[in-house]
Amino acid sequence: MLREFKNELKKTTANGIVFVADANPEYSAASQIANTYFHLPIVSDDKYVDTLLEIAQANNIKVIIPTIDTELQTLATNRDRFLKEGIDIIISDLKLIEACRDKRLTQGLFESISIETPVIYSDSNYRYPVFAKPIDGSSSKNLYLIQNKLELAVIQDKNLNLVFMEYLDPAYHTEYTIDIYYDRNSTMKCLVPRKRIEVRSGEVNKAITEKGDLYNKLESRFAGLSGARGCITAQVFVSNDFQEVYGIEVNPRFGGGYPLSYHAGANYPSWIIQEYLFNRKVQYFKDWHDNLLMLRYDQEVIVDGN
Repeated sequence: MLREFKNELKKTTANGIVFVADANPEYSAASQIANTYFHLPIVSDDKYVDTLLEIAQANNIKVIIPTIDTELQTLATNRDRFLKEGIDIIISDLKLIEACRDKRLTQGLFESISIETPVIYSDSNYRYPVFAKPIDGSSSKNLYLIQNKLELAVIQDKNLNLVFMEYLDPAYHTEYTIDIYYDRNSTMKCLVPRKRIEVRSGEVNKAITEKGDLYNKLESRFAGLSGARGCITAQVFVSNDFQEVYGIEVNPRFGGGYPLSYHAGANYPSWIIQEYLFNRKVQYFKDWHDNLLMLRYDQEVIVDGN
């Protein structure tokens, strides 16, 4: 994604610079290929916001792109403070971010745009198997498939602050990631469904863009997502007959698989640059490349320690 922003900025202006801020930038591959990188405290540090603002002011940075779930609420809370200094954080409204972070509130978020969700169980109505995940989790950590009462008791004893929900069997459902772009006025400008073929450690490894019935079902519904801004990544499960769509998660940030949508023509980095650096309007776009397949592999970034 960093390379994509650098490429698009170069097309627009000869003087554009892309920075990276990270708690350990020396060990970040993205930092090594950025124009410049900065040390940033972790988000729980009291100096996090002040340091980020100081970095942006000192380097004439005009746009900040969040990429980590744990930073979103803090940045949304402080968005107006940055705006007063002429700095845009490309982030959704705090109310939307809070609903995305709490998986129980995410159910209501999907219901507000007429998308069904798996049943969230109370203590008395479990139907096995049960799927459990952290209320505010990310990166596919601490996920459990529970087959019976004994397994349930073991998981509950771990006290992991989990939400217990209906299990959607992958034999009958297919998982999709939806990359959606909203302009600065929260108007939807593009929607790209990507079928997840293979996932590794929570990150999509193989995927393919797909139009058709799913696109038609989701286009009008996600247009009603209030308070969204920039790239929003939604996860849905779709029944094999395409009759049922279940909303799973909404992540108000770029997702790790977004490069597939970029190569399909959904150029969100360019649109952010046009909107927030040059004050140009983004037009609605749906002519992205259907059936574009992404196959991933690891690539080295070599840094001379001297």
